[in-house]
Amino acid sequence: MPDWVVPFGDDVSAVPVAVDGEVAVLKTDMLVDKTDVPRGMSLWQAARKAVVMNVSDFAAKGVAPKAALVSLGLPRRLMRKDLEEIAKGLNAGARQYGAYVVGGDTGEASDLVISVHLFGTTKKDALMLRSGAKVGDIVAVTGFFGKSAAGLQLLLNGYPASDALRDVLVSAVCMPQARLREGLALQCSGAVTASIDSSDGLAWSLHELARLSGVGFVISALPVADEMKCFADFNGLDACELTLHGGEEYELVVTVNPKMWAEAEAAVEAVGGRLLPIGKATRDKEVLLDIDGEKRVVEARGWEHFKRHY
Repeated sequence: MPDWVVPFGDDVSAVPVAVDGEVAVLKTDMLVDKTDVPRGMSLWQAARKAVVMNVSDFAAKGVAPKAALVSLGLPRRLMRKDLEEIAKGLNAGARQYGAYVVGGDTGEASDLVISVHLFGTTKKDALMLRSGAKVGDIVAVTGFFGKSAAGLQLLLNGYPASDALRDVLVSAVCMPQARLREGLALQCSGAVTASIDSSDGLAWSLHELARLSGVGFVISALPVADEMKCFADFNGLDACELTLHGGEEYELVVTVNPKMWAEAEAAVEAVGGRLLPIGKATRDKEVLLDIDGEKRVVEARGWEHFKRHY
């Protein structure tokens, strides 16, 4: 494609629409009942999640979504009330992040499919790409990891948890939140050198940033969610595994110019978020975990598509 704006394989695609450097930002992501909707998730929640999945990728690029088109593959078993629930979930997800569902298509399918196509605009030079991290940059995330992975373990495998803990972990699965405000704030700060959405897992996201930027990372502080740690300890699960390789989370993983760390942190805090430093970019092109003097390689594993999870 001529005048390629965003390299193939980034979180979004973009097409020039004006001579002043403005681009149309495009994203599509698909939710399939068989692989993406666990037991206990309502149709309203599933439809909302289909929107959030796309918004999270916009957040990683620092772009505000404006409109969404939705294509629905609908099994015959669904009733009118089910369709109304799906429609309400789609609208709730779009409106939460300032966008509107403006149309789409429906058809019959053997499994429920919700395909969302998101649209927005920005300046070409404003996009935060996956490439761009430099040696010495600070690696940071917008939140703690593992709650969604723990919630899936709870829903799928019946692990015990207190009512309060269960509510937190199940909510992480059924009501994910895209970090759009944080992404927009980070873009405005000008401090970010590379950025990615973490829905495929923290480890996989780090490897993608490293590969496309031509650097490595040393992670010295794992962003472990307290609730997940409590759940994992009680049930004999590996908290490190859930943190690194759980997937289905929607935090941002970014690299920040160390000279502008204060600006980035202040920008995120100003919109009610947090920016957690977890490591640094290095010349060695590998991703290492270095905590309490113990080093080990972080495997490039994450959320596996084309695999039945639920």
